[in-house]
Amino acid sequence: MGTIAVHEFVSLDGVFEDPRWTFDYGFDPRMGEAIGAITGSARAILLGRTTFEMFAPAWSTRTMEDDPGAPFFNESHKYVVGSREPKAAWSPSTRLGPYDSDVIRRLRDGMDGAIYVSGSGTLVRALLRDGLIDDLHLFVYPVAIGKGRKLWGEDGDPTKLALKGHEAYENGVVHLTYGPA
Repeated sequence: MGTIAVHEFVSLDGVFEDPRWTFDYGFDPRMGEAIGAITGSARAILLGRTTFEMFAPAWSTRTMEDDPGAPFFNESHKYVVGSREPKAAWSPSTRLGPYDSDVIRRLRDGMDGAIYVSGSGTLVRALLRDGLIDDLHLFVYPVAIGKGRKLWGEDGDPTKLALKGHEAYENGVVHLTYGPA
């Protein structure tokens, strides 16, 4: 049986949308090591359609020389959740259709290793709601954005989590790892 590991960049007030605000803080090499450890155990990628459409042109042309993460993103099988067909192509990939917790559960249970999720806020909210996330890696930036889509919406039910680990970086970012409570 596999696991689902989510990686998100968020502000102090929970905003994940359009994370260009992360550029102001640089990228601590230890953050790269932490993300590499998350992807290192993953055997597949699960993305919402919108994130897939954003990642496809950004990653599909990158090589190992451009970014050490390129082989993982380009060679791993990508599963796409969404009610519409993605407007971008990026192989190997499979469209799963609209969100269905049973489909995701079967995918996870049939996987040997982790399924990696990045971005995909709508998908992550649904996975949290349905208790399907085994490891939630939040890279929290020392800034409150004030507006934008938040990982947890205003009208959701409480989500209880257990802290599994934490690490602080020189750039002020804190990596918090949570699992089911």
